[in-house]
Amino acid sequence: MNADDVRVPRAQAGSSPQHLLTTVLGEYLDSSDADLPSAAVIAILREFGISESSARAALSRLVKRGLIATRRKGRSPVYHLTPQAIAKHRSRMRHFLNFGSHPTPWTGEWVLASFSVPNAGQASRHALRRSLTALGFVGLYDSVWIRPGSDAAPAREALHALLHHVEGARWSVLHARFDEEAGQHGPASAYDLTSLASAYSIFIEQYAELRAAARNGEVDPARALVARTSAMDSWRKFADVDPDLPPHLLPQPWPRQEARETFLDIHTTLGSLAQARLVEVATPYWPDAASWITHFQASRDLSRPEPTGGKHDGGPLAG
Repeated sequence: MNADDVRVPRAQAGSSPQHLLTTVLGEYLDSSDADLPSAAVIAILREFGISESSARAALSRLVKRGLIATRRKGRSPVYHLTPQAIAKHRSRMRHFLNFGSHPTPWTGEWVLASFSVPNAGQASRHALRRSLTALGFVGLYDSVWIRPGSDAAPAREALHALLHHVEGARWSVLHARFDEEAGQHGPASAYDLTSLASAYSIFIEQYAELRAAARNGEVDPARALVARTSAMDSWRKFADVDPDLPPHLLPQPWPRQEARETFLDIHTTLGSLAQARLVEVATPYWPDAASWITHFQASRDLSRPEPTGGKHDGGPLAG
């Protein structure tokens, strides 16, 4: 097998140019001091099949969102990540790269949110369900939602914010333990673990050929950039939707560890190649590119699982 035989999933599939640009900047740029010309951004996104007009629109939207800011340098404005964006990217990268590295310590505690909303408050009910889902809760029953762990503050804040103005609405937040936690009617029954296991298995199968090619040094830098971004884009969804239940509540065999190893092989092996490709395509428009473009890499040392950066930040990220 050679590099041209490797079928790399397109990173743009299912992702907007704005989302893709956020992913790339989060992976490869770790300083708000870097002055990024728009022409360099256009060249980078061209690697993913994105047009110049779409790249400019993505830049504009990220400026409006406050993730990117502009400043004057010479005759033309340049872009830079805001300090807030850098902090957010670092936190998210830790989350994605550390996810699944070791079982979460389990105390048997669950946070339970229960609410009653009159028919006149249906819009608030729907908004609350969306908010609780975003916080990692799942519906055990119609108006009883649960999440593993003991941090109840986010649920209390969401319930108050969305229901305090609804006349007749009532709600409670409790800490709970299940008498038959692993039983048929226990908390695991609220999760669609069959679909999640299937998604992990599909991920493993989808990236198996690329994983082997990466291990064998058969992926060139241009493919490495697109492939590594695609793998991260797919993996990050698991880190956001997997409830990270304790092992005794999961069906066996549980494929997450193999999926994580697949992701790490690709992400780690292709990191330097992807970085080199970014430098190559950006340098004609950004002479300082090699000084600023870096990449994150997960540590396989579970005693120090935080990601490490490239040469600009000089090593492990501060906590």
